Order: sequence, then C-alpha cells, then structure tokens
Amino acid sequence: MNELEVFRQETRAWLEANCPASMRTPMPSDEMVWGGRTVEFKHEDQRLWFERMRDKGWFCPDWPVEYGGGGLSPQQVAILDAEMRRLHCRPPQINLGIWMLGPVLLEFASEQQKQQFLPPMAGGEIRWCQGFSEPNAGSDLASLRTSAVVDGEDFVVNGTKIWTSYGNKSDWMYALVRTGPMEPKQAGISLIVLDMASPGVTVSPIDLISGKSSFCQVFFDNVRVPRSQLIGELNGGWPLGKALLQHERSAMSKFSESALPTHFDLGEFLGKYLASPQTTAETVLQQRAVVCLMQEESFRLTNQRIYQTLRARQDASGLMAIAKLVHTEQERSKFELLLEIMGNHAMGWQGEGFDQRELDLTGAWLMSFAQTIAGGSSEVQLNVIAKRVLGLPEAK
Repeated sequence: MNELEVFRQETRAWLEANCPASMRTPMPSDEMVWGGRTVEFKHEDQRLWFERMRDKGWFCPDWPVEYGGGGLSPQQVAILDAEMRRLHCRPPQINLGIWMLGPVLLEFASEQQKQQFLPPMAGGEIRWCQGFSEPNAGSDLASLRTSAVVDGEDFVVNGTKIWTSYGNKSDWMYALVRTGPMEPKQAGISLIVLDMASPGVTVSPIDLISGKSSFCQVFFDNVRVPRSQLIGELNGGWPLGKALLQHERSAMSKFSESALPTHFDLGEFLGKYLASPQTTAETVLQQRAVVCLMQEESFRLTNQRIYQTLRARQDASGLMAIAKLVHTEQERSKFELLLEIMGNHAMGWQGEGFDQRELDLTGAWLMSFAQTIAGGSSEVQLNVIAKRVLGLPEAK
C-alpha cells in the first residue's frame, strides 16, 4: 500500500470519527459558521467540528505548518476534499480571507506580515472583507479613487468602497487604494489591510431584492493605517489585485463544491418533484435538468484542473475567468429549472410546512442574478476571455 492510500484510509477514519452526523447534512442558510473575533455556533456539533478541523490544521490544509496550515501536499489535499465530499461533510467554517487573501499573502507578503496575519486566519480568528469596487470603479477597477496618503508612519485613507460583502460583520479588510495620484491608473494603486474597528470607518448595509443583504458600502474618513500594513510594494498593488481576483473567481466556485446555501442539489429535487414525468412538457423539463447536471459535473472536473494548475504554479487566469463565467451562468440556469420543477413549492418565502431550502430558494434564485455581476460581470468575463485567452484584438 503506497503512502497516499495510507493517507486516504487515515483521513477517512479521522473524518468518520470526528465529523458529527449533523455536520453531514445539507447546510441551511442560517447555519453557516464564519470565522472571526466572535464565532457564533447554533449548536454544539458546529463547535466540535470547527474546533477539531482547526486543531488539525485543516482550515488551510495546504498551507505550511509554520503559518497554521496542515502542510499537506496537493495530492493529499485532493484526497481530503474527496473524502469530505464522500461523507457530505459541511465546511467547518466559511472564511473568504483564507480562500482569497491567504494565497496572495503567502506569495507576496513579508515574513513579518505572514506571521502576523496567516496563523490567526488559519485558526478562524479573523473575518475578512474585500474593498475593491467603488461607486464609479466597478468593472473599471483601475479608476478607483479611494486615497491613501503617507503621513509619517501611517497612511491616511479617505474615500468609499461599495458592494463589500459582509463588511458590517468583518474584522479586517484588504483594500486597493490610490497611493500615486500622478501615476498612470494601474501604476498608482497599492494593496493594504486595515482593521474595520479603526476610527473613521463607517459601514452601511445595502438592502437587496432578495430580502437578505450581504452587501455594504464602507466609508473612510481620515482613517489611519500603519504603513507596515502595505502588502507588497508601494504603487505595486495592481498585480496583487489581479492575483487576488483570480483566487476570488476560484473561491466563488467553492460554493457549489461545498454544499453552501447557494448550492441546491438539482438531482435531489428532480427525484423529489419530477421522478415520473406525465406530460411531454415534464419530459422536456427532466431532459433539461439532466443536461444541467452533466454541465455541473463538467464544471466540477474543470475546477479540479484549475486547482492542480495553481498548485503547479502555472498560469490559470484564463481557466479562472472561464470558470467564473460558466459557474455563475450555470447557477442562474439551475435556479430557473428548480423554480419550474418545484412549481408552487418554490415560491415559499416564509411559513410552516416547507423544507428550509424551499424557503431559501426564492431568495437564492434572485441572488443568482447578482452572482453574475459579483467578482466581475459576465460581460467583463467575456471580454477577458476574448482578449487574454483567445487573443482577439481590441474592437475598432
């Protein structure tokens, strides 16, 4: 028996012994566990699963042990992921900083910054939000105007960020700011990290049509940020921001891989509501659902390919742009299908007698439209793919 097979058996045994049965079920939207200064658990099993995976180093299984990770090889991480899927294990925590900022810090941060931020992140002690988009700098991110002016040992930050997911619940933000106002657009941008509890930071939630809001607008009024919290070089944030966005697009696909609230098992609902089609219309609907399931499996395999490409330190920017576009458009199509398949059961907003996911579905369907915009709209992704992947010329 080779080493990987031994690791598989050991991992399987550990998961079966340590993942509570309730953590092997679909996760309702109100049972997400977010890392941060104040971690909230709805029941004891959530706390046990969180602490056991944290202590194992498996919040960040592929990070070096010295930064709080598990020190696993890419092959071992793939085995861990497969075994967690086999048991239907819920993710022990949701932490966008681990998925997006962490890889950038590992590559670009100083050793002091790695020691400061990575171990707490790997321990689920910091909840991060992203400060990129602004009211007039969304798709054209290079036009951002939030300024950071050097004043002694600090930056003084003024401006605003918008569409900041969970900004009202986050501990820290990683933000792109303009530090070189006289430089060309991309050349005058830096990446900084800042404490959301800093004086001068104001967060205002944005209400959405779905009835739930994860988006916020964040205002900065003379916020002082130590210069030691600059990541990379001064005015060198644009390449770091692009790298981070690649990880963001990859992270968004984790929502389908990890059975998060945006993930509804189409196959399960198909079997429940349309197992035996009675009309031609129902047969056609069933066929459309099967095609959607095949596309989801193709996406899952492509996502594995992206992961392996990144682990080999090869360029995956084209694959990531394609994956983000395909995933969000697939999700929107899937929710349209679910609405058709479930009929009146899909229209529950609140009330008794409904499966919790039935109550969640209407809001998730509405949110699926927002996901085609978040992280770069589908139209922007098509432009990126046309220019950077296909090599097509600029439009005249």
